[in-house]
Amino acid sequence: MKALVIGSRGSRLAVAQARHIADGIAERHPGVEISLRIIKTTGDRLSAVSLASLAADAKGLFVKEIEEALLDGGVDLAVHSLKDLPTELPEGLTIGAIPPREDPRDCLVCGRTIDSTADLAPGAKIGTGSLRRRLQFRRLRPDVDVVPIRGNVDTRLRKVESEAVDGAILAAAGMRRLSLEKHISYLFSVEEMIPAIGQGALAVEIRSRDARMAELLAPLDDPRTRRAVTAEREFLRRLGGGCQVPLGAHAAIRKDGARFYAFVARPDGGEMIHRTVTAGPEDDLAELARGVAEDFLSRGAERILAEVDPT
Repeated sequence: MKALVIGSRGSRLAVAQARHIADGIAERHPGVEISLRIIKTTGDRLSAVSLASLAADAKGLFVKEIEEALLDGGVDLAVHSLKDLPTELPEGLTIGAIPPREDPRDCLVCGRTIDSTADLAPGAKIGTGSLRRRLQFRRLRPDVDVVPIRGNVDTRLRKVESEAVDGAILAAAGMRRLSLEKHISYLFSVEEMIPAIGQGALAVEIRSRDARMAELLAPLDDPRTRRAVTAEREFLRRLGGGCQVPLGAHAAIRKDGARFYAFVARPDGGEMIHRTVTAGPEDDLAELARGVAEDFLSRGAERILAEVDPT
């Protein structure tokens, strides 16, 4: 059997995620040889630039070059953080597997364990490169200074340790995948801070016609996670939001049904639309997400989106 080549970004977290998938394949298909190819993306090259300042149509910043390698046959599969993957994939590519989701919540790292954000001192400097996180955190603590930072998980932790900032907001999933849980000071509830679409989930992208790869990956796919993130991505697809639009959605699936959380806001925080809806076990979550998106559009989301990207 031909050795499999996985395409991945080069950060420590991206490599850990790719190796997690490699281990999953090897466990289910002993004897398959797997190698990793590191590919630098546009987002990696623009690491010093605020994501919010990039063009609204700059989708796929962290996946484009990897997808090109997949289409060219340079890699056999690609591992992405699902939140980085645009809702519309290039022709010829598909998501071959979505493994069980890690913790989808955001967390705060501030050098000590706290019981709530109320424990932060007024005027504390909290870093994040995400408009979504910035605006939601300002609702919780309007007296705290939220400042822009970018970089990988290790870079952000160093900024907290060096006291360049008093704290940083990161994805809990990344902290757990890197075995850095001890640094988590506080976990935001989904109600406090609605996650990014697909946060905590991985996507294994393959060529649409690669039946062998689809068969190899089938055991890694988690139907429950796929159902949840499909609904979240349907919400995003209908709104058409880009990196300049602060929005989030999360589908929490339980035995007795599901709860869908969503919000969209103007980048200046002047207007924010929230909604939480409950679904039954047999309800079509993707259809429910489309309904929430339509409700948002009727309540002014279309105007918010037009202000950000008039085209």
